[in-house]
Formats: sequence, C-alpha cells, structure tokens
Amino acid sequence: AAGAIGLFASILLHEFSHALAAKSHGIPIRSITLFIFGGVAEMEDEPRSPKAEFLMAGAGPVTSIVIAGISYGVYLLADKLLWPLSVIGVTWYMGMINAVLAAFNLLPGFPLDGGRLLRSVLWYWKGNLRKATGIASRIGAGFGTLLIVLGVLEILMGDWLGGLWSGLIGLFLRNAAIASYQQLLIRESLEGTPVRRFMNPNPVTVTPDTTIDRLVEDYIYRHHYKMFPVVNGDRLIGCVTMQQVKSVPREQWSTVTVGQIARRCGEANTVRPDTDALKVLSLMNRTPVSRVMVAEDGRLVGILSLRDLLRFLAVRMELEESGERGLSALQIAGD
Repeated sequence: AAGAIGLFASILLHEFSHALAAKSHGIPIRSITLFIFGGVAEMEDEPRSPKAEFLMAGAGPVTSIVIAGISYGVYLLADKLLWPLSVIGVTWYMGMINAVLAAFNLLPGFPLDGGRLLRSVLWYWKGNLRKATGIASRIGAGFGTLLIVLGVLEILMGDWLGGLWSGLIGLFLRNAAIASYQQLLIRESLEGTPVRRFMNPNPVTVTPDTTIDRLVEDYIYRHHYKMFPVVNGDRLIGCVTMQQVKSVPREQWSTVTVGQIARRCGEANTVRPDTDALKVLSLMNRTPVSRVMVAEDGRLVGILSLRDLLRFLAVRMELEESGERGLSALQIAGD
C-alpha cells in the first residue's frame, strides 16, 4: 500500500513539475490526468520557443531522478541503521521505480519527454516546428512499433503478462506519436483563422411560434440536426435541441412552441464571426456541443458545425501530405 501511494505521488510530482515549468513560461495548464501508463499535463497552448520546450520537457525526468536519488539515499540509511524490512523495501522500490520512470520518459520518442527534448533540439536546429515534430513523431511511432514486436516475441516465448504489457505500451506510444503530429497540423491550420471562413452563412432556422410537432416533422426528421437556431426576423433568440424536445411530453407537442423551450444564447453555444476557429474546436472537444451559432450584434450570421471543421482539416491534411511527397520526389529527381 505504501509503495502504491508512493508511485502515485511520484507520477503526480513528475507531471506537476511539467505544469510548473509550463506556467513559468506563460502556458496555462488545463488539467493533470493520471492513467494506467502514467500521466499527462494538458497544456492549453504549445511552447513558443525551443528553449521553453526543452525546459518544460526536462522538468519531469529531473524530478523523477531527484526522487530516485532521495529514495535510494534513505534506503541506504535504513539498511545501515537496521530499520524494519518494510521501510527498506519501500524506499528501494521508490528509488527503482522513479529511476525506471525517468529512463523510460527520456527515450527519444515523441510525445515522451525525451521525444520533446529531441523536438526542441531539432526545432532549434532546423528553425521549423512542423518538421521537428514530424521527425520526432516518426521516431516515437518507431519506438512504439518496436515495443509491439518485442511484446509479440515475449508472448511467443511464454511471457504472456510481460508481452501484453509491452504491446499495450507500444500501441499507446505509437498512437500518441501519430496523434500529436496531427494535433500540431490542426493547430497550425485553425489558429488565427476566424470562424467566418468555415461557417455556413445560410443555416436552417426555426421561428419561436413553431410547435414541437412541426419542429420534429419538418426540421429534425428532414435535416437530421440536433440543434436549430431560433430567430425572430433577423434577431437571434436562442436555440432548440433534441434534448429539450425530449423533455416535453409527447401529447403536448402540438401545443407547446419552440419559443417556450428555447435555450438562451451564451458562450457555450454562440460565438462571434471573428472568434478564433481553434478556440471553437477546443470548446467542442470539452463540451457535448457539436454546432455553434455565429452571431453579431444580436443577429444570426451563420452556424459552424464540428463536421465542417473536420472536413476542412481532412482536405488540408491530405493536401499537406501530397505536397510533402511531391516535394520529396522533386528533391530526389533533382539529386
């Protein structure tokens, strides 16, 4: 029990050191999440310089190394003073597990700390964050694939538990490396771009005097949306969702109107046309909202859906990949 608590505290301190380093460089931390493979400090923004990246990435392993050193020192003292075997065992375990934690995180595979250290060096060397992230992510995916292969070999040799564990870690690392590069492309594609570029300027709307039964038959069943803006002339009143419709007894659908159940406009469902598209995507990821209304001076000017953003990102990434392959082919031909 003491060892488990110590392990939990060690991982938490490891991630907390990342968070402190990030905040010292002006990057807010949304949360720290602990899970089966360790933990992650979720930053609201990317580091703005290679130096900031290097210091933030190195804070975690340094903390783990310090904890390992302290624990090993206490272990030697406990062994010399003949303290109870339980104390000796726990302190040795804490030193060993933190040394392993530091060593694993220092592997040069993105998004591990070692991969982020590698990215910061490549970023400084090449002067291009995307290229640095691409290289570090490919190395991280390679490490993940290697761990999966080693896991399969361990299983074939009879070590089912060790092989399964190696395979799961490898799968996690490979997927995380690929996802991290995609997240960077998403950030570069959307950051600084206003939502007016992606919104639908002619959304389907309903009036406040529409009854629930007409809303269901003429709008929900026809357009298959889960949310509709409610307008009176050119003024935006609010929105109506399927969840609100479901809260009305079916026998009252012919008498209850949309205006009676419409939800007011607020930051959770309404943005301005000049709002950063990346902030809207972040909002959609944090909440169950998949469509937001775009309003200006109380008037509805459009609607933005998660589907619109994902379609744009899919096309953008396909073009980026095609462009990189074409550039590589031209370079080879030139050589």
